[in-house]
Amino acid sequence: MALFQSPLVPHLHLDLQNPRASSPSFYRCRLKVPAKPSLGFGLSAAVPGASNGSRATTNPCLPLLISFSETIRRHSVLLVYLATSAAFLICSGARSCFIASAIVPPSTAAASSVNETESSDIIVEKTAEDGELMAALEAWKLKTYALTVPLRIVALRGSLPPSWIKDFIQVQGRRLNLNMEYRGSFESIFSDLSSASNKGHFLPKSAMAADIISLGDSWLSFAIRMGLIEPIKSIKEQDWFKNFGNKWKVHLCRNSKGELDPNGYVWGTPYRWGTMVIAYKKNKFQKHNIRPIEDWCDLWRAELAGKISMVDSSREVIGAVLKYMGASYNTKDIQTQVAGGRKEVLNNLRMLQRQVRLFDSVHYLKAFSVGDVWVAVGWSSDVIPVAKRMSNVAVVVPKSGTSLWADLWVIPYATRFKTDQIGGRVRSPSPFIGQWIEFCLQIARASPFQQEVIPGASPFSIEHDHHPEGPRESTKGNPKLDTNLIDGVPTPEILAKCEFLEPLSEKALEDHEWLMSSMDNKSGYSYWVRNKLNFIPGFLNFKRGN
Repeated sequence: MALFQSPLVPHLHLDLQNPRASSPSFYRCRLKVPAKPSLGFGLSAAVPGASNGSRATTNPCLPLLISFSETIRRHSVLLVYLATSAAFLICSGARSCFIASAIVPPSTAAASSVNETESSDIIVEKTAEDGELMAALEAWKLKTYALTVPLRIVALRGSLPPSWIKDFIQVQGRRLNLNMEYRGSFESIFSDLSSASNKGHFLPKSAMAADIISLGDSWLSFAIRMGLIEPIKSIKEQDWFKNFGNKWKVHLCRNSKGELDPNGYVWGTPYRWGTMVIAYKKNKFQKHNIRPIEDWCDLWRAELAGKISMVDSSREVIGAVLKYMGASYNTKDIQTQVAGGRKEVLNNLRMLQRQVRLFDSVHYLKAFSVGDVWVAVGWSSDVIPVAKRMSNVAVVVPKSGTSLWADLWVIPYATRFKTDQIGGRVRSPSPFIGQWIEFCLQIARASPFQQEVIPGASPFSIEHDHHPEGPRESTKGNPKLDTNLIDGVPTPEILAKCEFLEPLSEKALEDHEWLMSSMDNKSGYSYWVRNKLNFIPGFLNFKRGN
C-alpha cells in the first residue's frame, strides 16, 4: 500500500515536465492528468437535512469509502502512466524500425562504394603489375641468350645444301642456337662414336655429344648393334613418314640387332639418296672405237683391261659381280641362289680384279681425272661433281640396276652416359630435332637437288614420278652432263631394278669373306680386305664415305 500512499513520481525514463525530452515530437507540451469527477464522497460529508453551520453527523462507513475512493483514484493514475509507457515503447520500436530502414540502404551503398573503390585499386595495381611484367619480358626477349635453344649437328661435308642452314635459321628465328659441324667421312663419324662407347666417356666436341648426326645407311646396322645410336621416337605417327613408300619403310625399320624388321624401330631418317654409277671418257672411247658403257657386263670387255678404277668397298665389288651374273646384291646364299655357285662367282670376281687398275675409294677419281684410267665406278655423290668439272664425260646407271645409298639423320645414344655435359643439351636431345628432320623432308628442300646444286635426290622422289619434261631455268647456261639420271634419279625402268644394301645374313657374310680371301694376292686387294675385316669382327668394308 506504500505505493498508493507515496507522492506521485514520474516514470524513470520520462520527464513530462521537461520540454527537452528525448522525443520532442511526442512531448511537445506538458502532459496533464485531469482530476477525477467527484463521486459524492468527500473527506467529510454532511448529513442530509442538516443545516449549514451545524456540525454534521458522522457516517460510520465514511473511512471505508474514503479509502476505496483514494484507491480508485491512484489506480487510474497508474493506468494512465502504464498506458503512456506502453505507447512510448511501441512508438520507439516503430521509430527504430523506420530509422533502421532509412539508415541501412545508405550503409549498403557506402559498402558497395568502398568495394568498388577497393576493386578499382586492385585493378589499377594489377594493371600496373602486368605492365611491369610485360616490360620485363620484352627486355628479357631482347637478350639473345635468354630464349635460345641449342641444336648441334654433325654432318658429312658436302652432303647438305647450304641453303638449308640459312632457311632453317630464318624459320626458327633467334630462339635457335645452331651449331653445325662437318666431318670429311662417315668413317670419321663412326669412329668417333665407337671410341666414346669403348672409353665410356666423351668430350663435348665428340660426335656422340651432338644432338643429331649424319650416317650412311650402310653403317646403320653396325651402329645399332654396337649401341651407338638410339631409335627416333614416335616417328611412325608423323605424316611425312606415312607418305614414305614401302621401299623406305622396309629399309629403315630395324630390330635391336640391326636386322630388317617391319615391327622394329626407325633408327634414322633419310635426307638424300643416290646410286652407284659408271663414268667414262667419251673422247677416249670414240678415239679407240669402243662402244659406250651401258651395263655391268661392259666392265669385263677386254679393251678396258687396266683402264678402270673402282671404290674399295667389298660389298660393291661383289655386288657388281652378282649383278653381272643376274643375281641380287642381297643374295642370302650364293651357293644355292646363283648359277654356278661360289666357284663361278669367284671366277668372275678374279676376272674383274684383272680389269680394274685401282681399288681405292679416295684416289679412284683422281686417277680418272688425270687420265690414268678411262672408267670410274663409284657413288653418284662422288662421281657427278667431278664429272661436271670435266669435259667429254658420260655418267650412266647400269640398265640392269644398281645399288642405292642414303644419307640418314640419326641420334647418338649419349643419354646412356652418366654426364650432363652433352654438347648443347642436358641429358636429352634438343627439342629442335623433330623440326629439323621435318624441315629436311619438305618438298621445297628438293630444289637444290633438282637444280644440281648438290648431288643426290629428295627421299620422296624414289617412288614418285617427278621427272620434268624440259630443262629448268636455273640450269640454263650450265654445262650439260651426259647422263641417264634426271634430277639425280634413274629412269623408272632402271630404278625398279635398283636395291638398297641390306644387312648380310650369317651365311651371306661367310660367302663374302670366303670370296675376299680367295682373290689373287698379286693385286694387294685381298690384303686390304683382310685388314678391314679386323676393324670389327664380321664387319665387311662395304660402306660409302669411308
